[in-house]
Amino acid sequence: MRSVEAQLLHRPPGLGAGEVVRRLLAVQAQDVTSACLAFRARSPSLRLADVETAWRDREIVRAWGPRGTLHFVHADDLPWLHALTRRDTGTLRRLGQEGVTGDDLLPLIEGALAGQGPLTKAELEERLAGRAYGQGVVHLVALAAFHGLAVLAPPRGGKPTYVHAADWLGAPIAPEPDRERALAELARRYRRAHRPSEPEDLAAWSGLSLGEARTAWRLSGPDPDATDPLPAQDVPVRLIPAFDELLLGWKSRDPVVPAAHARQVFPGGGILRPVVLAGGVAAGVWERRGAEATVRPFGPLPAEPLAEEVADVRRFLTRTEA
Repeated sequence: MRSVEAQLLHRPPGLGAGEVVRRLLAVQAQDVTSACLAFRARSPSLRLADVETAWRDREIVRAWGPRGTLHFVHADDLPWLHALTRRDTGTLRRLGQEGVTGDDLLPLIEGALAGQGPLTKAELEERLAGRAYGQGVVHLVALAAFHGLAVLAPPRGGKPTYVHAADWLGAPIAPEPDRERALAELARRYRRAHRPSEPEDLAAWSGLSLGEARTAWRLSGPDPDATDPLPAQDVPVRLIPAFDELLLGWKSRDPVVPAAHARQVFPGGGILRPVVLAGGVAAGVWERRGAEATVRPFGPLPAEPLAEEVADVRRFLTRTEA
């Protein structure tokens, strides 16, 4: 069960939101609530407000990262991770499909964002004065992000907000110029959080070519020190959210999701259901309505640990007055 412990799912005490992100390398965050629940699954004490505070305080940043997907990344890791994972080919293609064209697209979106603080998509549409609508606006922001000029701020009124990196972080994100140094750091950090793993797993997780993943592996040196795996009987029952790093961090999900239940976890259409872990493998799926979790087990589950997890999801998501 080395992957469970490497992924912090034994919930070591004392880790703040920033340290959880740093230890995991990045946390997929296309869905904010699911991303926040990934912190809960790895900490016995964090509340939703703690994650939100780390985001507002710029300790963690929501940005386009591995595989061109939105992730939470520690602010200190942005320069070197951005250097390796930024992509604009797909963004430019999607802009063309949305009818957003011209030689001035980067100055257009930078001018719309600069000095404004966080803006919703609707507010950006207004500032773009007819040059882009809907998803075209989002792809324009992604283009700015490729150049280190944009990240996502916390939602306002339930809507995502986009902000110039200099306004949010004090300066644009400057990519690490030494690519080999960045590759070595990527592989070292990936290997610590994904045990066991191989270069093929790193390539699948990062979006790098297999050749570059193998280069990163070589540059990272000897296998990092690892603690002993948890005994099978001590691997906790854990409710992990959709798109959790345990499910997306390796090329194959087979060690976590038994083939007999794969369709229940991955029904198709890009859907990835939240999973109940027991003994380090998927033992059910669950869904959330508000702060309440409903579990659909694949078979018998330990009643008391499961009840504790359901209660902890409620604790994490329930806001209390300061």
